[in-house]
Amino acid sequence: MASGALSSDWLPTFNAVPRELFVPDRIWPGIADGTKQNPVVDRWEDAAAWRGAVYSDIPLTTQWDDGDHDGDGLGTTPSSSNSLPSMVFTMLQDLDVRPGDRVLEIGTGTGWNAALLAHRVGDANVVSVEFDAEVARGAKANLGRARRDPAVVVADGRAGWVMRSPYDRLIATCSVLEIPPAWLEQMAPGGVIVAPFGTEYGGEHIVQLTVSGDGTEARGRFTRSSAFMRIRQQRTERPLFAEYLHGAKWPAGATRTTTKLRPPDTGGWLAQFVIGAGVPAAFWRREQYENGAYTLWLYSRDTLSWATADHIPDRTEYEVYQSGPRKLWDEVEAAYHWWAERDRPSYERFGLTVSPDGQQLWLDTPDNPVPQQH
Repeated sequence: MASGALSSDWLPTFNAVPRELFVPDRIWPGIADGTKQNPVVDRWEDAAAWRGAVYSDIPLTTQWDDGDHDGDGLGTTPSSSNSLPSMVFTMLQDLDVRPGDRVLEIGTGTGWNAALLAHRVGDANVVSVEFDAEVARGAKANLGRARRDPAVVVADGRAGWVMRSPYDRLIATCSVLEIPPAWLEQMAPGGVIVAPFGTEYGGEHIVQLTVSGDGTEARGRFTRSSAFMRIRQQRTERPLFAEYLHGAKWPAGATRTTTKLRPPDTGGWLAQFVIGAGVPAAFWRREQYENGAYTLWLYSRDTLSWATADHIPDRTEYEVYQSGPRKLWDEVEAAYHWWAERDRPSYERFGLTVSPDGQQLWLDTPDNPVPQQH
């Protein structure tokens, strides 16, 4: 693989488990460094384009809108895919599986990742949990064609699969806002958990956690940036703006201030992740205008607080409105400045600790938690 993600020890597995056996006839090819999808490619209408997509280092959307989408166009939200190959193999390297390891996978998808694991550690040592019964049926068919037979069960992935626990390794192919307690409970001491971890505000990275000797805690660092589909049970509601005004007209008594922080500076993938770590239960939308101007809208999950920051190119001061018990722009600005004052550390300096008391993001060491602005 040109990216270098495919190390020599995984090459025999890659050759033994061809990706094309796990890709349906109709796919929506993505791009390597983002979340955009391209028009549908049908194997029977353009075999060369289909094969070219399959053997490119890009993700392939295989389902939209939890299966409710029909037709050739793009759906609203991708809900299943065959992941970016370089991401598949770098996550498998993070997982560091050993011969005979018992592995739990959360999110079967097309079954390719489960097949790769089964080839490496044996069919009997792999359990893959998929919430969508139709997706699971397709994965089982794909696994049969590849002559692989890991256990595929239809269940809520947050609950793991206790009947085959404890596991030495757990890998998630869907992103989470919180590491479910059952995952930690079903791991053997010293086990490794690899999962895409994001914040509600935005941003996501792969975390590699090691379970403590007594099994009560998991701790580790982030290894790379990622953009996976969220596990369905942790998707968050996005109320409409009218619910925040509570019957009043904008600006509904909001307080007006100004800021010198450019709203675009808060919008990078890593910036969103850091802000989300310090500003919980909040999210954003952007209202775009002409010539690059836009309004950044901030919302609290409980619909009690909102804020706006107006970005106009070439200006050095920006208008802000805030309403509710939380001053959301102030929180976002404080979280951003905390990061900027430390020279904007990258994702690999951040880590996560998970315990029965909850989870804590930290910078460099566990005793240096990311401060909560709310």
